[in-house]
Amino acid sequence: MTAVSTLVAELTGIKSAQLNRSSVSGGDINQAWCLSDGQRKFFMKTNEPSRLPMFEAEQAGLEAIKNSQTIRVPDVFGCGIESGHAFILMEFLELGGLMDEELFARQLAKMHQHTHSQFGFAIDNTIGSSPQTNRFSNNWGEFWCEQRLGQQLELAKNNHLDSKMIEAGEGLNAQLAVFFSDYHPQASLLHGDLWGGNQAADQAGNPVIFDPACYYGDHEADLAMMELFGQPGCAFFTAYDEVFPIDSGYSVRRDLYNLYHVINHANLFGGGYTASARRLIDKLLAQT
Repeated sequence: MTAVSTLVAELTGIKSAQLNRSSVSGGDINQAWCLSDGQRKFFMKTNEPSRLPMFEAEQAGLEAIKNSQTIRVPDVFGCGIESGHAFILMEFLELGGLMDEELFARQLAKMHQHTHSQFGFAIDNTIGSSPQTNRFSNNWGEFWCEQRLGQQLELAKNNHLDSKMIEAGEGLNAQLAVFFSDYHPQASLLHGDLWGGNQAADQAGNPVIFDPACYYGDHEADLAMMELFGQPGCAFFTAYDEVFPIDSGYSVRRDLYNLYHVINHANLFGGGYTASARRLIDKLLAQT
């Protein structure tokens, strides 16, 4: 583990440190490890060499969130290729503290107030293991049509998912401008994959987010995914709204933003997600 050992040596000042490695839980896509030199722990994820761009994009996202100085993320020390595997090395955080929902809400709202002049991101990344393009655009509706919903529908075609769901989705995508006729969001810094498994609290109770799929987009997209695979609760939304007011049309756009993730899950896992996507599409078409 020459490259990893070199990084650790630079961080600790111990050039001949012997690294002990143990497997830890870290999701379904990568292998995750705890490295220790006996004095300090590090967190490392590995995958096949072709996945290095995924780790480079993860590093870029974590650094963007860290630079916002709003909410804690693990420090990233580097990524590269080692012994035939791509890796990313970062701070090992002791998680499992009691989450303060209101503090989390305020910090997330402040992160969302870090904006860009365009929608997109400086680097493409992944949502799960699916590609997620982030070409900069001046038009949010077009960005969502082409680089989010449209991209997932193309993947659905390639994966030979239900043709009626795809046809209905394309019909919805053609009418997407309806949802933004009187709503013009800022390009907010987003986590991009903010389900419950990518948020926690450290031992001191500080909120922590990780495994991002960052881009600049409508802040409602992060809020929507939190509701797709979780229940933030009234206290969260009250605290968030005090910092960054939520538009009255959010409840409709929430379904539109979550449709992206539901179709992505259909592409990745199949099962009942295709039927769930069709129900969401029909519900949204009824709003047009």
